[in-house]
Order: sequence, then structure tokens, then C-alpha cells
Amino acid sequence: MMQSASDLPLWAAIIVAFFVLIGAALALLGAIGFLRLPTFYERIHAPALGTSWGVGGVMLASIVFFSVSSSRLAIHEILIGLLVTITTPITFMLLARAALHRDRAEGNGTVPEKHRPD
Repeated sequence: MMQSASDLPLWAAIIVAFFVLIGAALALLGAIGFLRLPTFYERIHAPALGTSWGVGGVMLASIVFFSVSSSRLAIHEILIGLLVTITTPITFMLLARAALHRDRAEGNGTVPEKHRPD
């Protein structure tokens, strides 16, 4: 039987709060980086940090909270974390490649030249 959040032991509440705060801080750091960096190619790195590591912190908080409150190990959040960790870099890589293709097609001189093997 699952307990309510107010019945959570103090040690577990501190751990959950720590991981939630770490996850939120990393997500905030990614958002600030997204706003501060000047070009699309630089901006694409900051949200990846916030998404991957921020979700990791919240996921660990969720595992601790539901494991303690239900008196059994709750690890179904790991599947969510794995999916986010796998799909985030792939999504950002596809976005970067599409932007690079567009910029090269438009003749934008600020993008790197296409690498041609010798």
C-alpha cells in the first residue's frame, strides 16, 4: 500500500528534494545556455544537457520517492530515462544536420565546408 507524500521519512524527503533541485538546476542551465549562445549550432548543445541530465535528476528523485512510499523498488522510471537519453542526441543531431544542409544550400558562408575524401 502506497503512503502519502506527507508520510515520507525525512531522510527520503531530503534525497528526493536534492535530486529534484539538481534536475531543475540542470534544466535551467540548459535554458539559460539556449538563450545566451549566439548561433544555432552553439545553442543546440545547451538543451541537450538540460534534457539528459535534468531528466536524470528528476528520474532519480522519482525512483527514491516511489520506492520508499510503496515499500518496494520502483524502477520503471529507468525506461523513461533510457528513452530520453537515447532520443535526445539523435533528435539534436538530425536538427543540426538539417540546419547545416539548409545553410549550405542557401550559400551561408558561416558554416563549415563539406568534407570531401581525397
